[in-house]
Amino acid sequence: MLKLLKAGNYRLVGTKDYKLILYLDEQGYYWNYAPRIGELLTFSKHPHAQRHILALGAYRLYDVKDEMELVDLNHLELSLEGHKWQGYLLLTGLPNAKKIRSRIEPTEEVIST
Repeated sequence: MLKLLKAGNYRLVGTKDYKLILYLDEQGYYWNYAPRIGELLTFSKHPHAQRHILALGAYRLYDVKDEMELVDLNHLELSLEGHKWQGYLLLTGLPNAKKIRSRIEPTEEVIST
């Protein structure tokens, strides 16, 4: 079963203090690397001073269960130029105000075409 949970526009920005912030619509997530853990998204409770835009496009968030070729997790897909998509697995879902961190792993699995 594939369920589209959310879709909209994203932007990946660099801040003045050299951090990466991923905005899904208007909600920001600090994207960083933690040693021995991996890549993390952290829910941001306040806006950040943007220095430059690294990427813009559409995003889609799917819930995947019992699909033969796909891992049973939340899949975040970010559009790239030329109608290509980059997939990510959200190992514990998208962070929120109560559960502020989530691991994010790039994957070759892509649902959007």
